[in-house]
Amino acid sequence: MNHTTNSISADADHPDISSGMVMLLAFACGLIVASLYYAQPLVSLISTTIKLSPQAAGLVVTLTQIGYTLGLLFIVPLGDLLENRRLIFIALLFTSAMLLLAAFSTTAWMFLIAALGIGLGSVAAQILVPFAAHLSKEATRGQTVGKVVSGLLMGIMLARPVSSLVADHSNWHVVFGGAAVLIIILALVLRARLPVRMPSSPMSYTGLISSLWQLLISTPVLRRRAAYHAGLFASFSLFWTVVPMELAGPQFHLSQTGIAIFALVGMAGAIASPIAGRLADAGHTLAATAVALLLGMAGFILPLCAPNSREIALALLVIASIILDMGVAANLVLGQRAIFSLGAEIRSRLNGIYFALFFAGGAVGSASGGWAFANYGWQGALLLGLAFPAVALLVWVFELVERLQVDRAKLA
Repeated sequence: MNHTTNSISADADHPDISSGMVMLLAFACGLIVASLYYAQPLVSLISTTIKLSPQAAGLVVTLTQIGYTLGLLFIVPLGDLLENRRLIFIALLFTSAMLLLAAFSTTAWMFLIAALGIGLGSVAAQILVPFAAHLSKEATRGQTVGKVVSGLLMGIMLARPVSSLVADHSNWHVVFGGAAVLIIILALVLRARLPVRMPSSPMSYTGLISSLWQLLISTPVLRRRAAYHAGLFASFSLFWTVVPMELAGPQFHLSQTGIAIFALVGMAGAIASPIAGRLADAGHTLAATAVALLLGMAGFILPLCAPNSREIALALLVIASIILDMGVAANLVLGQRAIFSLGAEIRSRLNGIYFALFFAGGAVGSASGGWAFANYGWQGALLLGLAFPAVALLVWVFELVERLQVDRAKLA
């Protein structure tokens, strides 16, 4: 299967994407983004080994996030300029090299350089998602993106418990070494299986990057979708930052293995992705977005209403984690389906801007969540987490009012 057209679009004579290719892209996205999250539950172990002070331990995770954001802004847009399969292959080779550097790191500077590099290279996943959209017919694009994003979300959710369990039974070096091997194998498989896609954009790289701001200010759909998901992803990041601390605390007394199992249960929320894709394909994006935001709010309302009973409180927390993850999974697909319908020639840039903006929301959520938990406890953190999707819902109300006014004007 080898295509050299500007857009491998299935809307004309090209057949729709195969189920096998969808599965491969979903698995690939999950495995790639998992690299961003292996370090999160291992911060204390890593910082002790590389002699990083407690005050600077957060850099273990923060530099990976910074690298990812930089990659979203300066590497992902290259998907609109360079041959996609080669770009993905090079990014994955670089990611594997950085994971190996992390595995063999014995000093702080070695690991922190590796952490930044892991973030930069892992944006290959955000070149693959638009690739899946290019391969799909318009009528099934939402379902395809939903399935691929399900794999991406499962990678995020699996990374933390898997790295915890592997480190418990060996050490954190094995986590990164094993990940490096998996990524290099994946790079070779994708190079063999992916079709060629060579964009025909006449733009230079400088022009490509400078166009990002113009796309943001001239694309209201992009701004709205980024605002919705920034709110939800902020709440998601806050939740998964403070929940392990609460579960290990005096009320629940869960071990690291217990916390890992809790995180695995939350993966059930990923089932919402393909459902959201079908709703988007059927034209129900606006209503489905409201449901996703309300699910995000419910994920914090439930534990706020929990009684003193340890068992009931834990059960409600499990349900809350699944509901919150469902809202995040659904809204991510709805957002990508909406922006991918704006034009094949700008998909990679739109996707990069979209992810960069809501990842910024995630960084705010995780940072403010730790602060709220330390200063105001579990209840304070939950109230802050509830506020993020509530603000996003207010933005949605403005869109609803705007839509109603347009519809009324058409009838007049």
